[in-house]
Amino acid sequence: MGILYKNSLLLDSMKNKFKPHRYSDLESFERLLLLIAILVKYPGVGYRDRNLLDTTEIHYNALEEVKFYLQKLADQLGIDLPEDYPAITTLRKDLETLKDYQILEKRMYRWGYYLGTGVMSPLELKIALDALESLAIKQGDPRIRKITEQFKKRLRGFAALEDQQLFYPVRQQLNHAINYTDPDEMMEKGVYRQTLFHHIHILETAIIEGQIIEISRKKDLYDNKRVGIMKVYPLQLIYHNVAWYLLHEDYKNEHLVISRVNRLGNYCKILEPSGRGINKQKQSLTKAYQLLENGWGLKLGNLEEQKQELAGKLNFVKAKVRFFYPVSQFIEEGERRHPKQKIKRGKIDPQTHQPQYIDYSVALPLRSLDEFYFWLNSYGEYVQVLAPSELVERHQRSALTLVSRYGCNKDNIT
Repeated sequence: MGILYKNSLLLDSMKNKFKPHRYSDLESFERLLLLIAILVKYPGVGYRDRNLLDTTEIHYNALEEVKFYLQKLADQLGIDLPEDYPAITTLRKDLETLKDYQILEKRMYRWGYYLGTGVMSPLELKIALDALESLAIKQGDPRIRKITEQFKKRLRGFAALEDQQLFYPVRQQLNHAINYTDPDEMMEKGVYRQTLFHHIHILETAIIEGQIIEISRKKDLYDNKRVGIMKVYPLQLIYHNVAWYLLHEDYKNEHLVISRVNRLGNYCKILEPSGRGINKQKQSLTKAYQLLENGWGLKLGNLEEQKQELAGKLNFVKAKVRFFYPVSQFIEEGERRHPKQKIKRGKIDPQTHQPQYIDYSVALPLRSLDEFYFWLNSYGEYVQVLAPSELVERHQRSALTLVSRYGCNKDNIT
């Protein structure tokens, strides 16, 4: 009797241990595995841009696309599924199961279904990796360099399957930083620079949190006497042409400024850890980009100018420049150089069949004339400034200075 009693207890224990499960049968189990497989193979499956839907697809169901790819994969693997299987309601329950086991997150998937951070297809991943590598190498971003190295390690198996195509740089950005940006590289080469690049990780956190930080400007090449300690909200790190810049806002008066990072000292202190939040950061960033779009280059002007400009009360200056052939062709090619530009062609040369010149005009805030002038001056003798008068006079003085240097001192040139 004792043995029978023990066996009875053992059978009861086994029954409790091996309770029937939703996915105990082969068909349900294969369906769940197929669902996971298509989330891996087709990241973003189920998303359809509402703006691109035609009138017959107003009631588009994301799970219909999930079902289509599940059936397609089953066919490829030789798995026989019943007709019109699985039902949409069944797939919905399967997705909830994946959320219960944290394979999917407990949230709405408005942009399609994907696992973890696997939001990219192999082609999209290739393009993103090219961009990251450019940031890491040419723009000298130390954090991106480390991330890229980690990505490459994790993707070695995938790259082997793709015959190493993943790591071939199809796209590359050749603009590169002209000063040292990577603390590890500085240490390796013995060229230590006392700049803000040593605190980038603190800076990035402060940007996301909207924290007030204290930084130091160690030099001002524009003779505005803006050196020393500053208390600011950092808004964004910007790479432009040959260097990294920090867009920041004065924590008291909201003055927006763009400062070159290598001209800021090796000092960064968080003053308010709580921060003002991402929404306020976005509002300030929007204002800064409005100023950038209106102007030319990175100079954002003084506080009073910014207030008037953002309120739509600032009068802009019309700059007009004549570019002569053949430089005129390159200028005309830049159709999107500035959102407010206008280009007017001059007379056609019968020999080249091209305009002898083009007139380029754009309305700019006064703060931008310096950087606009530096740009047009790079085209040398192929430029004639027509307006405004102060820019005309400045260009004439520059030309006379060059004549003086080259004309009067020929014998001294070696």
